[in-house]
Amino acid sequence: MLKDLLQRPIRTMRISVIDACNFRCTYCMPTDKYGANYKFLPKKQLLTFDEMVRLISIFTTLGVRKIKITGGEPLLRENICHFISSVSQIPQIEDISLTTNGYFLPRQAKNLKDAGLHRITISLDSLQQQNFQKIIGRKYSLDRVLQGIAAAEDAKLFPIKINVVVIKGYNDMEILNIVEYFKKKHYIVRFIEYMDVGNVNAWEMRHVVPSKQILQTIQEKYALVAHGLQYGEVASRYVHEDGEGEINFISSVTEPFCSSCVRARLSAEGKLYTCLFASKGHDVKSMLIKSDDDIRDYLSNIWQKRSDRYSEERSNTTKKNKVEMYHIGG
Repeated sequence: MLKDLLQRPIRTMRISVIDACNFRCTYCMPTDKYGANYKFLPKKQLLTFDEMVRLISIFTTLGVRKIKITGGEPLLRENICHFISSVSQIPQIEDISLTTNGYFLPRQAKNLKDAGLHRITISLDSLQQQNFQKIIGRKYSLDRVLQGIAAAEDAKLFPIKINVVVIKGYNDMEILNIVEYFKKKHYIVRFIEYMDVGNVNAWEMRHVVPSKQILQTIQEKYALVAHGLQYGEVASRYVHEDGEGEINFISSVTEPFCSSCVRARLSAEGKLYTCLFASKGHDVKSMLIKSDDDIRDYLSNIWQKRSDRYSEERSNTTKKNKVEMYHIGG
């Protein structure tokens, strides 16, 4: 089994199919401060779906079994269902999921399911219209995203996960409301510590709400039973004692899980990143003129030299330029 320098195998591949997004979430995307007319990658620079499928097939020979489709907003990419259908035909792939802001789900959820998508994760950081718009940086309707979540349920894209990035002073006062809203729907609500990904989000430690504090807030009202954290998973799991729903915590800042990270990340223009907090990627696209065996050797060599553990070293790491979250899909 292929392993890196810290004896971590490669099991999951996160693929950003597009870097563009219709939202401008404060923790992820360039705001108007960085240019209202920010230019995303032109279409001609994006990997084609055929190129992505070829790379996925090669990655399976190294151990990849799960595919997470991300962006930007992946549902902005034309013919995304065709891509999912192609990936679903790769025998070694056991799980295909997609992370979305939910805005386009009302009209696409059923097609995604029919194409072969197994499950879906929807980012939703507020249930208050005004706060929702403040966080996403656009005047979109919260109801549209809630309709998208309902469409995902109708399409049976289970389990449905709701990602909530908690930022002090922005949405930490909504924690209990979010738990209550999704509790009886049997969705998995995942509270995520605000991370210092990229360079444009003005991250400061004082804006982080530790997962332990979020858990304590929830336990003041709800009885939760711990399921723990398994190797290769990023979330600590809890279920409601009455069986109505699940709560997860992703604690990259206060409780890093670098030691069990089994994820590789492929950007939309074909660069391989071995860490969410990496400064630069490896140019895989330029290798596509080579044979599958040559590409496999190239990828294997990259992984075997991998030693990333940024979150564990954060306090001792000098500030550096990091790839932006929207570019490699978080």
